[in-house]
Amino acid sequence: MNPYQLQVTAKYRPEVLERVLRLTRHRGFRVDDMNMSTQDNGQSLAINLNVFSDRPISQLSLQLEKLLDVTKVQITDQEQMLKKTA
Repeated sequence: MNPYQLQVTAKYRPEVLERVLRLTRHRGFRVDDMNMSTQDNGQSLAINLNVFSDRPISQLSLQLEKLLDVTKVQITDQEQMLKKTA
């Protein structure tokens, strides 16, 4: 399995985290670590996900971008992730 790190920015809504996690699972990715915090006085969310899968990360990233209230999805360099897990 390949490790990946995603940074998701979204408008603050109570259900956004559930949608992100559900989509991640449905696309065949395993969440290994997650961190979420509010930004802009509670107006937006910053969600950092470390995931593993044999599937290409671009598949998950494109689907996350289509979710309601998600404003940005950024893939962190995979080489940095491999150094962290080594």
